[in-house]
Amino acid sequence: MATNITFINPPSRHIETSSVLGITTPPLGLAYLASTLEKDGHSVKIIDALALGIPLLSIEHEVKKDRPDIIGVTSTTPAIRDALTIVETVKNACPDVVTVMGGPHASFLPSETLRKCPQLDIVCVGEAERTIHELAQAVEDEMSFSNVGGIVYRSGNHIVEAPPQPLINDLDSLPFPARHLLPMNQYTVLGKKTTIGHVITSRGCPFNCIFCASSLLFGKKFRARSPKNVVDEIEEVVSDYNPDTLEFTDDLFTLDRKRVEAICDEMKTRGINVPWACSSRVDTISRELLTKMREGGCTFIFYGVESGSQRTLNQMRKGIRLGQIEDAVRWTKQIGIETLASFIIGWPNETMDDIKNTLNFAKRLDTDYVEFNLATPYPGTELYRLVKKERLLLTENWSEYTAGRPIIRVGECSAEELARVLLHAYMSFYLSPSFLLRNLRKGRVSLLLRAALMEMQALGKTVTPRTARIRW
Repeated sequence: MATNITFINPPSRHIETSSVLGITTPPLGLAYLASTLEKDGHSVKIIDALALGIPLLSIEHEVKKDRPDIIGVTSTTPAIRDALTIVETVKNACPDVVTVMGGPHASFLPSETLRKCPQLDIVCVGEAERTIHELAQAVEDEMSFSNVGGIVYRSGNHIVEAPPQPLINDLDSLPFPARHLLPMNQYTVLGKKTTIGHVITSRGCPFNCIFCASSLLFGKKFRARSPKNVVDEIEEVVSDYNPDTLEFTDDLFTLDRKRVEAICDEMKTRGINVPWACSSRVDTISRELLTKMREGGCTFIFYGVESGSQRTLNQMRKGIRLGQIEDAVRWTKQIGIETLASFIIGWPNETMDDIKNTLNFAKRLDTDYVEFNLATPYPGTELYRLVKKERLLLTENWSEYTAGRPIIRVGECSAEELARVLLHAYMSFYLSPSFLLRNLRKGRVSLLLRAALMEMQALGKTVTPRTARIRW
């Protein structure tokens, strides 16, 4: 008899891209687990409560109606409280259900997560396709969880840690995400329903940025799908959903340049003309690769720049130089691809001069868009261990870990001063005459101003009117 599994992407007030900017995206991690289980013959349902705006009572009603054997909940750090509330609710509604939690927060703090929530039975650690396959089989066969790898679970009064799962080297062996279980017509950008074809083409990152949890979750080894397999999925997405754009949501799409070129060639050969976006590091880019990408349909690149201070970049172990950033952005703009540069401010021991250098560097780069975040030490990262050891944490209330609120004590800046700096950074970029003029020509001013003002309004809530002006 097949196992009945329900996955839940919990609603949360603490995910600012959703609550402030109205941006919701498909939870492809859950969709990958679902397609793996469907391939095994199990019955699977996904409740994307975040995208659908489904409240807790409705989730409880769905669970009582379906009576699943397993309920899996995913969570990031700022949403962990809401995710645990979901687990408590569904376990009380269906006491016999096996409750499972995955995602980065639970993966890095599995024992703590289990202790905080007696209704939670199991934490899946890291990459979970093999784990969920073994777990569903154990539940179906009414066997103990002792032979399931990659989990931390409750056994009586004890918490047991199973051996980790090996990473999946052949990503082509995974079935495509079960998008048919997702509300694909309900995802939004700035509150407006927009169809974007999100595709993951690789996992893992070999770099050593101490603030990043992704390489710890999916490993330091870069594992990539073949160009044919990637474009097979793109063809399916384009055929089934007719997206306005495609987005490669890899942490580092451009690491293997030959593979990127082959994907571009394959898309061109098959006549796929949908514009697409990706994320990149500036040291994996060349003018030749950018030209190939533009010819292949790339219209937008997200660069993790992080800082305009070489000293801070070195402390982050980012492994890039300011000159490389300037070259990559200049080439990208010359070739006609739009850019977004992401910056982190409020790094431990960062001086006000370092922060000034970052803000001035952001203006000098003159990318099409910028994103400013406050340094946030997510559990599992070296940054988290560092600031905890040096007693620089301002709070371990995970709901505050949104990258928009001060978490780290910075020598020259109070928490309120950091919040003012962040607000000033957004205002100085998005309300500048050059930005407004450039986007007026593109017919985007009203949309982008709405996004910027929504973000500034949210940031402004943490700044008192008395001190709203920034002082250098």
